[in-house]
Amino acid sequence: MSLFDIASGLVRLLPAESAHRFTINALKTGLAKPQPDLDDPRLAVTLPKSGLKLANPIGLAAGFDKNAEVIAPMLGFGFGFVECGTVTPRPQAGNPRPRLFRLSEDRAVINRMGFNNEGIGPFVRRLSATRGMGVIGANVGANKDSDNRINDYVAGVRAVWPHCSYLTINISSPNTPGLRGLQDRGALEELLGRVGETARELDTVVKNRPVFLKIAPDLDDKAIADIADVVLRQTWLSGLIVSNTTIDRPESLLSRHKGEIGGLSGAPLMEKSTAALAAISSLVAGKLDLIGAGGIASGADIVTKLRAGAQAVQLYSAMVYEGPGIVTRLKAELVELLVASGASNLAELAKA
Repeated sequence: MSLFDIASGLVRLLPAESAHRFTINALKTGLAKPQPDLDDPRLAVTLPKSGLKLANPIGLAAGFDKNAEVIAPMLGFGFGFVECGTVTPRPQAGNPRPRLFRLSEDRAVINRMGFNNEGIGPFVRRLSATRGMGVIGANVGANKDSDNRINDYVAGVRAVWPHCSYLTINISSPNTPGLRGLQDRGALEELLGRVGETARELDTVVKNRPVFLKIAPDLDDKAIADIADVVLRQTWLSGLIVSNTTIDRPESLLSRHKGEIGGLSGAPLMEKSTAALAAISSLVAGKLDLIGAGGIASGADIVTKLRAGAQAVQLYSAMVYEGPGIVTRLKAELVELLVASGASNLAELAKA
């Protein structure tokens, strides 16, 4: 057990947000020095629409490294890709504290952070220093007090485009009032129209920057159908990340924090987010890349996402309870499942 593993266990005695800040600082100062290892080649995947080549399908979801401070250490822990952000054009403090809660009995987290971040300037300076390290995504959002949120997304896309492997348009956080309204058909058409114009312009200068749209799990069948119809018309769009946190509160929750306002993530989100993934997958029919997120804590969970239509996955909340070393366990479990099934790669395993 490393010093960082020991520290990770002790830091969970701190309030959730203090623990997160401690972890970021520990990673920045070198308390954690992960030893890179070679991934089993059977775990390698290539996302067909975007062309992203991943040594393994396990990504770090946005929200952990909001300000692009610890990209290198997180890649060092063995993630196949790392997504930093959400970043907004201007710095913002986010919502009042407390705003991050562990639901330990439920292996879950509730957050109402509110896109707290240092703004696009520091983010881009750090991001630009990571070129060549690995597959790195930049997740962009809008300021809470913005007069024109679509302009914020366009500004974010322009700023990060030259410095990342791919971009994510985050319109699915429940913690910025009105943001999820951008998932409505008319608003989504306007947003993607503007971002698409910008993407096509930027692609003439810096090519091969896939763009993903991150959506919520709290969508009914009509909303999912509308989103699928709109995104399939955007030939420049590479894929979807399904999904963000949920505002639902399952009756099974046990923690005293279960009534807190915000987005619920972790184990209770697995079923709901996977259902949303399967629903959107049936409509886009392989024409877009799909990244599955929400509730992943085991190799079997990853296979469930792959069978629902994902080519890759992301996690964050499980790391709250196990630390970043969880990715090593998950990759080992995937290899075990490959061996047990006789599959030679993850695509075959998903069909087994």
